Amino acid sequence: MELYLDLHSQPCRAVFLFARATGIPFKFQLVDLTKGQQYSDEFGKVSVMRKVPVMKDGSFILTESIAILQYLLQKHSSLVPDHWYPSDLQLRARVNEYLSWQHMTIRAQGSKVFLLRAMFPIIMGSEAPKDKMDAAVEELKQSVDLLEQKFLQDKAFLVSDRICVADVVAVVELMQPVATGLDVFEGRPKLVAWRQRVKAELGPKLFDEAHEVILKVSGLSQTLQDSGALDLLRPKFQKMFS
Repeated sequence: MELYLDLHSQPCRAVFLFARATGIPFKFQLVDLTKGQQYSDEFGKVSVMRKVPVMKDGSFILTESIAILQYLLQKHSSLVPDHWYPSDLQLRARVNEYLSWQHMTIRAQGSKVFLLRAMFPIIMGSEAPKDKMDAAVEELKQSVDLLEQKFLQDKAFLVSDRICVADVVAVVELMQPVATGLDVFEGRPKLVAWRQRVKAELGPKLFDEAHEVILKVSGLSQTLQDSGALDLLRPKFQKMFS
């Protein structure tokens, strides 16, 4: 099985962390987003979506991180302990509830904050508009509030006292704005303790390995300039944030 990944991407990190933590064997195929490799003819033959992650299991190709995670969970159910995706109907429903909710909240808003804080100055040559930045940060804050109040509450993990795939999906998204200097964990002791438990369950070395690239986001400017990707990305940003 091959996984096409770039660990700058939160969904890629979720798939990577889960597969590595559970011992699912795979070959890592790097698709370097900073060099625009997702737009290459070679990658286009793998996926017309031109996004990562992508899973290739023999001749079967699957896109979308949640679909990939669920495929891995079901294919390797004999290898993966039940707590990752509980067989209990209601606990599994809670996992699915979080995975459904996070797309347009934590995922979308954390990504927007990352793009505005880390990428906009590099690509557009100026700081992001203050009104757009303030609105994005406030929306993310409100969603993190909901994550704590609705999902985490007083539990050790998002669904129960055991880690599940929802915790992995959540933690990689929350680390994305952290990489830009916006610590969404600050002033949230329950959330900090949760992150530490998730990191311990995944393995500190593996957790740090997965986040090493994104935590060096300050070095992206030179990489993008060298790769020539700025000219490709600038019109996309103009359309996105005009």
